[in-house]
Amino acid sequence: MNCSTLLSLVLMLVQLWPCSPSMQNHSAQNTDQSFTAVQRVKHGWVWEPLFATEEQTSMVPVYVGQLKSDLDKQDGNLKYILTGEGAGSIFIIENNGKIYVTQKLDREKKPFYTLRAQAINRSTQLPVEPELEFVIKVRDVNDHEPQFLDGPYVATVPEMSPEGTSVTQVTATDGDDPSYGNSARLLYSLIQGQPYFSVEPKTGVIRMASQMDRETKDQYLVIIQAKDMVGQAGAFSATATVTINLSDINDNPPKFQQRLYYMSVSEEAPVGTTVGKVFAEDSDIGDNAAMNYFIEGDSSDVFDIITNNETQEGIILLKKRVDYESKRRYSIRAKVVNRYIDDRFLKEGPFEDTTIVKINVEDADEPPVFTFENYVMEIAEAAVSGSSVGVVTARDPDNDDCPVRYSIVHGMHLKRLFSINEHNGTIITTKPLDREIASWHNITVTATETRNPEKISEANVYIQVLNVNDHAPEFPKYYETFVCENAVSGQLIQSISAVDQDDSAEGHHFYFSLAQEATNNSRFTVKDNQDNTAGIFTAKSGFRRQEQFSFYLPILILDNGTPPLTSTNTLTITVCDCDTEVNTIYCRYGAFMYAMGLSTEALVAVLACILTVL
Repeated sequence: MNCSTLLSLVLMLVQLWPCSPSMQNHSAQNTDQSFTAVQRVKHGWVWEPLFATEEQTSMVPVYVGQLKSDLDKQDGNLKYILTGEGAGSIFIIENNGKIYVTQKLDREKKPFYTLRAQAINRSTQLPVEPELEFVIKVRDVNDHEPQFLDGPYVATVPEMSPEGTSVTQVTATDGDDPSYGNSARLLYSLIQGQPYFSVEPKTGVIRMASQMDRETKDQYLVIIQAKDMVGQAGAFSATATVTINLSDINDNPPKFQQRLYYMSVSEEAPVGTTVGKVFAEDSDIGDNAAMNYFIEGDSSDVFDIITNNETQEGIILLKKRVDYESKRRYSIRAKVVNRYIDDRFLKEGPFEDTTIVKINVEDADEPPVFTFENYVMEIAEAAVSGSSVGVVTARDPDNDDCPVRYSIVHGMHLKRLFSINEHNGTIITTKPLDREIASWHNITVTATETRNPEKISEANVYIQVLNVNDHAPEFPKYYETFVCENAVSGQLIQSISAVDQDDSAEGHHFYFSLAQEATNNSRFTVKDNQDNTAGIFTAKSGFRRQEQFSFYLPILILDNGTPPLTSTNTLTITVCDCDTEVNTIYCRYGAFMYAMGLSTEALVAVLACILTVL
């Protein structure tokens, strides 16, 4: 290696010495310092913060600033090279380190550019400084108008809200730099909407400026303006429309359309008939206009009123039949009250109203009217044909008092039992009645106007057949009674009772005894238990079937009717081949075999066969 070559290498190392990592870090740290302070580094780069104003148009490059190495003796020995974002196209650098912008910039598209610079020794073509990275910031100008991105706006606020009530907030945006100057500082104002609304200049909050009544006007169109540059001259502006609707509150009472109503209803009208309608107006809407109708005073027992929730009308109904001949005119007081009342407005007065309704009753040709809707009559059973049962009466309620004719309707069998006098309404029997066949008879009687047969009315007649003690008591069933041959005296062999077809107001009471013809020589006795039952007892011990197979015991039964009736009922007692306890099956078949003339041995064999089968 010759000396000249060695000398060149030494010079290169000396020039590259500032590019050591420590110097590079020091240079990077300087780049991050505030652009407002002048950066000076010993044996390094010297420059001031660099800015380029956006939207500048010029036929020649516009000066931005200058970079300079402190090694630059301004003898032309150094040259500067620019690399990075926009180097050579947007930004150029001259040999003296002056930087120019050659194109129009838009801060909103790119707010800064990062570039790198080198200082090169023209003789050696080697850098004399570490490569410098720096930023050129694009300085904002007011080139964007404010924008309401969410408009048009719609808001709702209750009517009569107090002054200062918040309605809604509108917000505009500005594409300019909010950190530089006033380009993006907005000021809100009201273009349309006074004196009802106001807007806060800084926040865009719209507030009520006065109380407003929805019934006067329910919708307002407000125009808000947003100006940048804090509203200074030359500022850009934008507007937004806000539709503000007033929602309803219950601040109006219902009012009847008329102070006096006239209606009419026929006396023939049935209960539930619509007599007429009343109507109260309410300036509110929805639930705030909902109302209920009432009837005040004594007329509420004749007429009723209900509310039609769809039309908000009061419908007057007939609650009870009216009669032209009794009362021809009614005057009722109808009342209407808001269903939902806002306590805040009670001081404004009662949320109700009243009106008078005059109702005339129209005359009609009415059918006859019975004295009673239902009649109850009585007649004793077995009464002779033609006996009077009772009388029904009806009259024509109209003023002319037309005569009426009576008749019986429904089943033919009732006509065979009863008839009615068509002139005076007397009901009589046509044949004797038997309470034990039917204790009640229900018939329908009609009354018809003689001059207008279409006018007919009906009444129900309930006829009770009263009991007469015409049935004697008797056994309720056939009693199958046996007595053992070895029975002892005083042994109970049968319990008996009685029934009676007649009714008894005090309840039946029966008395049992032996008939007169059996009291002297009977081998049995009857004991009355005083509870409508009696017991049959043996009067002697020992019976012989060969001597007498059966006994017929006449028993006398007496009732407590008026007059009392008696009957004699015969109890058949069969002697059985047994000791003291009766086996009913054995005795029943023994009696049968005995009647057939079979012996006891044959009877035992037959019974054994029967038991085997069972």
